[in-house]
This record gives sequence, C-alpha cells and structure tokens, in this order.
Amino acid sequence: WPWGKTRTSKKAREYRNLVEGRYVEERAAALPQLTGRAGISRDRDESQAAFNRFFPVERETRSAGIGLNQVIFTFGQVDAAIRAAKIGLRTADDQLKINQQAVIKEVSSAFYDVLLAKELNTLARENLEQKKRNHEESKKKAALGVGTDFDVLVSRVAMENARPEVIRTANLIQQSRMKFAFQMGLSNEKVDSRGTLEASIGHYPPYEESIKTALDQRPELKEFQHRIGIAEELVKINKAYDKPRVDFKAGYGWQDLVLENTQADGPTWTVGLVLTYPFFDGLKARGKVAQSKSELASIKIEESKFIDSVILLVRDAVNRVKEAGEIVKGLTGTVDQAETLLTLAEKGFQFGVKTRLEVEDAQLNQVRAKLDLARAKRDYLVARVNLDWTMGVLKGPQGSSE
Repeated sequence: WPWGKTRTSKKAREYRNLVEGRYVEERAAALPQLTGRAGISRDRDESQAAFNRFFPVERETRSAGIGLNQVIFTFGQVDAAIRAAKIGLRTADDQLKINQQAVIKEVSSAFYDVLLAKELNTLARENLEQKKRNHEESKKKAALGVGTDFDVLVSRVAMENARPEVIRTANLIQQSRMKFAFQMGLSNEKVDSRGTLEASIGHYPPYEESIKTALDQRPELKEFQHRIGIAEELVKINKAYDKPRVDFKAGYGWQDLVLENTQADGPTWTVGLVLTYPFFDGLKARGKVAQSKSELASIKIEESKFIDSVILLVRDAVNRVKEAGEIVKGLTGTVDQAETLLTLAEKGFQFGVKTRLEVEDAQLNQVRAKLDLARAKRDYLVARVNLDWTMGVLKGPQGSSE
C-alpha cells in the first residue's frame, strides 16, 4: 500500500521539512556570520569653509571589505535553542507516526467495509437464487395440480422483491471501493480488497496489559515528552534575555579617500570583543519567562489529561472487542441452525408437509442470521483495529489491496 501517496503523509513530510528548517535556523546562531560590504560616497559640507586650511569642504570615499561576527557567550541561550530544535526534529517523527497510524486505522476500516459489501452482495444473490428455486417449485406444483396460481404469483413477487437488494449491494461495493481508494490517496485509480472476514477469536486482552502497552507505545505520549523538552529549553532561552552576552567582531577591507587634491588608499581592519548587557529591559525578559513556564505547565497538564483519555479509550476498545467477539461466537451457531432449518423446510415443502409460509420464514431467518454474522465479523475486525490503534501498535489489515 503506497502510504506515501496519501495527503496526510505529504503533510507530515512537509512538517518535518519545516522543523528541519527551524533547526538549521537556530544552529546558524552558533556559527560565524560573514558579511561583505562595498560602497562609494561623496559629501560636501560648506560649513567647513571657515577651516578650509585644515578641513576640506568636499571628499569622496570608496571602500570594500568583509565582516565577521561570532557569538562567544550567551548564558546558554544559543545552546538551548539548538537543543530545542533537535527535539523538534523528533516531534516531526512523532507526528509522522501519529498520522500514519490514523491513516492505517481509516484504511483498515475501509478495507473491511469493501469485504463486507462483497459478502452482503453474495448473500443477496444467494437469497435471490433461493427465491428463484421457490418460484420454480411453485410452478411445478401448479402444473401437477397440487399448487395454485396464487402460490406462483406470491413466489414470483418474492423473487422480484429480492432483486433490488442485489442492485443495492452491488452499488455498495462500488461506493466502498471509492472510499477505500480515497483513504489510500488513490482517488483516481481503481482499487479492490482481497481477503475474508474470517478471524480467529481467541482470548481477549486484559485491561492492565493493554493500558501498559498504550502508555509505552502511543506516539502522542512520546510527542508530549518531546514538547515538554522543548518548553523547558524555551524557559532557559527566555531567562538569558536579560543576561550579558559577548560577541567577537572583526573586519578587513580596503578604502580609498579623496580630499580635494589629496588622495590616499590602503587596507583597513578592526577586531574586538563586544559586551552587551541589557541591565534593564522594562521587565520584558521576566514576562517571557513567566509565559514559557506557564506553557510548560499547560503541556504537562495536557499530557496528564491525555493519559486519562487513553486509559478510558483502551478500556472502551477492549470492551468493544469482547462484545463483537461474543456476538460472532453466538451468531456462528445461529447460522448453522438457520441453514439446517431452511433445508428441512424446503424438503418438507417439496413433499407437501411444509407450507410456503414456513419456507419463507426459514429463508428470512437464514438470511438475517448470515447478514448479522457478516456485520458482526466486520465489527470484530474493526474493533481489533481500533484496539491496536488505541495501544499504538497498529500495523494494518490482514489481506491485500490491488
């Protein structure tokens, strides 16, 4: 299955490109900054005329050079920014896993919906064939004089009433395939699913084990840990805003100076350490620290809330698996009994010991039991998918798509 073609996966990859760009941006603060400059200027100041012997009123300057700026010390601000950006890269991987499992969940449900639609169509066709056999049997009995035209008409009406369900389920197959293609990001292609709704129903996972797995595997919880790490680094960054910083600055170039009839040129250079100390910023840094600490506390509260919701989701998912599994077990025996009952009713009708009403009742029970069993199997498989998703271990549906 081409997961990479889904729009969700493309969005997740773009998010990773975004955080990679942020990492490069933050890392740049620790690297040397080189700038080039070049210029030419001419200025005239008539107020210098009184000092014409010493200061010419007009001059022209040409210059070119490069400058270097390197951070030396920032009270850990640059290091914290780089660490936060690195953690951000891991959150991108978390987002990719979150989106991937969400898409697999939807694709799996759509996959089983296609299989269910095929099963419903098969049952509708079988029901139509049964109605055709009953109609033929009614015509034979009428020809032998042991049946009436009323029985023939009733069986024909029942046969015709069974046709719309065949058409309806055939259309359901097409709709399910289109939804399946949409979920896989293949809207312009024809897709289908292969497999069956059969699934072995073994022991149901216990609550404690499922909850432990979810708390260990859910990518959202790992993302929360990374978000907390980023928030902690932001607190360090904001604490350094009102602290001194030291930068190394240097420059080298060439300059040509023309003062009326005098001209000189030559290399220029400068080098030095610059200390910047915002000893009072109007409490701006303190406000940033308070905001970042509040954001950190909010993320931790959100994490605790999410853990509670995961525990609830896991319990609900386990209950749904148990419910669907028990329904499948119960309906499996019901289908066998309904098929036996229908066989006996049809044989009895052929020999005149069963009425048409009894046969139709047996047919209705058999069709209903099979429909309920097919839906129950689909619900069980989807419930298992949902449980795996809530535990963070979802792999995909059992079967294949084409």
